[in-house]
Amino acid sequence: QVQLVESGGGLVQAGGSLRLSCAASGRAFSSSAMGWFRQAPGKEREFVAGIGWRGLYTSYLDSVKGRFTISRDNAKNTVYLQMNSLKPEDTAVYYCGAGGALGSGPYSPAYWGQGTQVTVSS
Repeated sequence: QVQLVESGGGLVQAGGSLRLSCAASGRAFSSSAMGWFRQAPGKEREFVAGIGWRGLYTSYLDSVKGRFTISRDNAKNTVYLQMNSLKPEDTAVYYCGAGGALGSGPYSPAYWGQGTQVTVSS
């Protein structure tokens, strides 16, 4: 059974930083893309960042470029999201996704985590 478990969320002041982690178990994702999505109250889930299987290709939501960095450790089957200069509008539940490929079209993971809350106070 595949499981994705996120951690690292919490409450932070505007301008602060958080590092999210997502550990996968049940299968290896070293040949698949992984990524992060978020969903704010009353809004649809949106793509935040994705990373190709070798970690050489990354893609970001325009509003997080220069502030967020996605990375992965295939030996640990884990993907990370370093979030700096956080803003109140970054407040959302952040979800990890894994599986599939990251390309020119929308990234659609085959597997999802349960989500972790990130709250940025002003």
